[in-house]
Amino acid sequence: MEELTKSLEDYLEMILMLQKEHGSARVTDIAKRLNVKKPAVTNALKILSEKGLVEYSPYREVKFTSEGRELAENLLDKHKIITRFFTDVLDVEYSVAEDDACKVEHVISEGTFSRLESFLKFVLESDKNCIDIEKFKKECKN
Repeated sequence: MEELTKSLEDYLEMILMLQKEHGSARVTDIAKRLNVKKPAVTNALKILSEKGLVEYSPYREVKFTSEGRELAENLLDKHKIITRFFTDVLDVEYSVAEDDACKVEHVISEGTFSRLESFLKFVLESDKNCIDIEKFKKECKN
């Protein structure tokens, strides 16, 4: 499948988040959370439907296809991992980390992301004597 735009990826993530939070995702809810107008949501859902990622009918909740759900889960996981790297390793404030992760997740290569994920896991599971993250965080504050 051809690559999706950042905007379409954001729609997939939001649909998944709404489904997890409320059990369903509707045009109105998506528009409110993404701070866009309903026609913009409708257009995006039509494109995602044409690409076989969602099932969309006007006035009904949005449902994922199996491919769409898998892609949305991967995007959301990537977002969470990048956010955690920014907060837990780099000691970035959560709101800034969230915003930055949303930008980075769309452009980071799979290879670089894989390394970042491995490094995060290594740092979080390492013997505290091996890597002094707290010392690094203090250095960042200076």
